[in-house]
Amino acid sequence: MSNITRRALLSSMGIAALGLAACGGQSSSSTSGDDAEKTYKIGVLQLVEHEALDASNKGFVAALDESGIAYEIDQQNAQGEQNACQTIATKLVSDGDDLILAIATPAVEAAAGATTTIPIIGTAVTDFAESGLVASNEEPGGNITGSSDLTPVAEQIDLLVKLLPDAKTVAVLYCTAESNSEIQVAMAEEACAAANLTAVRYSVSSSNEIQQVVESMVGKVDALYCPTDNTIAAGMATVTMVANENKIPTICGEVGMVNAGGLASYSIDYFELGKRAGNMAVRILVDGESPATMPIEHLAAEECELVTNEETAALLGIDLSVLA
Repeated sequence: MSNITRRALLSSMGIAALGLAACGGQSSSSTSGDDAEKTYKIGVLQLVEHEALDASNKGFVAALDESGIAYEIDQQNAQGEQNACQTIATKLVSDGDDLILAIATPAVEAAAGATTTIPIIGTAVTDFAESGLVASNEEPGGNITGSSDLTPVAEQIDLLVKLLPDAKTVAVLYCTAESNSEIQVAMAEEACAAANLTAVRYSVSSSNEIQQVVESMVGKVDALYCPTDNTIAAGMATVTMVANENKIPTICGEVGMVNAGGLASYSIDYFELGKRAGNMAVRILVDGESPATMPIEHLAAEECELVTNEETAALLGIDLSVLA
């Protein structure tokens, strides 16, 4: 988009990668390369459609194609419904898939509840260990591993301070159904306190509540921070419709939220995050590695970008040159 600008973030912080996926239900196959002796069955469970998770899904498939393995892939999308996640996970297990890709924390939780034997690669998960999915991020210890999308929350709050030096009160918007969001909210509160900002939690239990909750912030906060919460990301157009109309600048967890009208973010590359997960899948399927001994992977700091929305900045009267 012409109104989006990007710049690499130079930071000492190592970060990892939050969901986003492709179409549901259809199968496809790749027969590139010479290894046609075995065709692997791979099931994909994506929590919901939004730009970040969709990019992770595409990156995963790209890694499979680049590896040259033959595979059949069953793309399933739960459309944001936890019950659907569980139903899909059960289906993928009963289909006898060789490996399951689960995109976003609730999807990984559903897959984990359906099997302890089929390898599960998770991606767009903030913290595997903190969410109870693995014994530790260094030594997962079971049938689950993957790539994390933990964002540089402290740097994002610092970005808020630079762009909005007069801000005093910051709303933190998230969905209570996502454990990954609770982790980021606590990090945001800590970062706000360090910057002498007052953080106020605003939560939804479903996408239907987003507009009402954002409207309730008007006149009470100076800025809005949205972590990489899948419910909020999927409903970001509603968030920014209300926030921008009422002159509430929004600092976001990832680039897709900025594309949807947010002001700015330090964002990881979700396509690369998905490729990392895809490469891990190939190592499991072809090389026989065990998820139990494969550490959770994170993207390098140089793969994080400063992303701003010039159109939103102009609408809100915010000078982006302070970031030069």
